[in-house]
Amino acid sequence: MKVNLQSVNFHADQKLVDFIQKKLDKLESHFENVIYADVFLKVEKSSDKENKISEILLSIPGDEIICKKRGRKFEVGVDECVNSLERQLQKRKRKFNVQVA
Repeated sequence: MKVNLQSVNFHADQKLVDFIQKKLDKLESHFENVIYADVFLKVEKSSDKENKISEILLSIPGDEIICKKRGRKFEVGVDECVNSLERQLQKRKRKFNVQVA
């Protein structure tokens, strides 16, 4: 799967990029037809401590799935997004298998 990473208002280090790639590779084991993933990491300029936004958009044949989380760390947000996307992919897979049968 091709992963496009965009970081807004900061520079993502290699450790964070590797973490995201590892998490997204895990999704491919559940749904092998993922075309690409767009990952947007943003830091909002605010006094709130939960100012980091993690957003993942997955492109699958015929549709797109998106998840957006806000938190103190990008790693936590990405992990929560991947878990949410995993559930959504499993749901779509079951729905697709029911329609085919």
